[in-house]
Amino acid sequence: MKMKYSLGDKMITMKQATLRTLSVMTMSLLLFTAAMANEQEIDRIVALVEEDVILKSELDEAISHLERQVRARGESLPPRGVVEEQMLERLIMNRLEVLRAEATGIRVSDSDVDRALHEVASNNNMNLSQMRMALEADGIDYDEFRDDLRREMLGSRLRQRVAQSMDEITETEIDILLASDQLGGTEYLLSQIVINVPEAASPTEANQARDRADEVMQQLQGGMDFAAAAISYSQGPDALEGGDVGWRNLNAMPPMFADEIEGREPGAVAGPIRTPAGYVILHVRDVRDHSEVIVREYRARHIMIEPTELISPEQAADRINDIHARIRDGEDFAELARRYSTDETSANIGGMLNWFPAGRYGQQFQQVIGQLDPGEVSEPFQSQSGWHIVKFVDSREADRTDEAMRAEAREMLHQRKAEEEVERFLRQLRNESFVEVRL
Repeated sequence: MKMKYSLGDKMITMKQATLRTLSVMTMSLLLFTAAMANEQEIDRIVALVEEDVILKSELDEAISHLERQVRARGESLPPRGVVEEQMLERLIMNRLEVLRAEATGIRVSDSDVDRALHEVASNNNMNLSQMRMALEADGIDYDEFRDDLRREMLGSRLRQRVAQSMDEITETEIDILLASDQLGGTEYLLSQIVINVPEAASPTEANQARDRADEVMQQLQGGMDFAAAAISYSQGPDALEGGDVGWRNLNAMPPMFADEIEGREPGAVAGPIRTPAGYVILHVRDVRDHSEVIVREYRARHIMIEPTELISPEQAADRINDIHARIRDGEDFAELARRYSTDETSANIGGMLNWFPAGRYGQQFQQVIGQLDPGEVSEPFQSQSGWHIVKFVDSREADRTDEAMRAEAREMLHQRKAEEEVERFLRQLRNESFVEVRL
């Protein structure tokens, strides 16, 4: 039986179809809008830094990386909002450093990044392929890791340039430091929490900073983990590392710090200590005594044949083998060194390398020396400099405390000045730059 439809029926059917179509289109539009909203939520801008931006996804990835590090240390993080504020400030400073580095002509080449990647892999006892797989297993994109490393290198080179702009450390400064008896004695492994007081702060601002420092101290006394407290409250550059300061000599500390921690046992917390910049709370993690520096030194002769434009690598190898054969036949090592060695610093004194510490001439050279008895001559071996033969003469234990103290004094002065100069530069960079936080 055939169905009959009136014109009105057809119009109703068409309206129903049209309504269904509009309904589907409306639903699709709503779903698309929701998806776009979600995407914007994931990648929304959390900070404007000069003409650049920091996205929420960048912040989330940086926090995820920090969480993995903290878990690996068996520690815990403070609330998410606290970590976001700390991490965002670090990202802002990193971005400002990169922008300033690029603007002042600092460059990091692909080969520089490749060498750094190989070094990172080697430090973790991996090759590059193994490290890449390990990163991907942790959910870290290798290309992003590479870009992050490039940015870190740019920032590091900028800070190095700032430090290198300082005046050289003079021998007089070293003498004064040594005479002040600030070296030697007890060393403390410290962490810190820094509560800043703004320059030209009002009494109200100064009191607020003091109240905050007291509150942090109360939480520490109540059992809060110091590293977690540093991440939560510290305004120092090492906050996200749990406030880690490293080993510091008691005699080299500012008196206000030395007086507070002298004689403290590991685990002690001191503060809040008022400084010109604000308040500091210190955590003593370990203590050690600065002892004498006794090193093993070696005395040896060597002959080197270095490939040049006139001597090919093959000819250099042939020549060193010929010299080695003549030594075995009884010819004098020192005389052969004077006649044939291309090491201009030692050839004229019979190849003598007089009392050098382990590792002075590289790991491979040291490995050969370590396998020889006094008077024994090595087989020819190759290094980056060329081909070598070594005759081990003698070794001794030497007290190098004075030299070590002088080197330590130079390093301490340089580090102290560099930290002050870099901190001043970064503070000025932050104050002079356009930054808008939208977190």
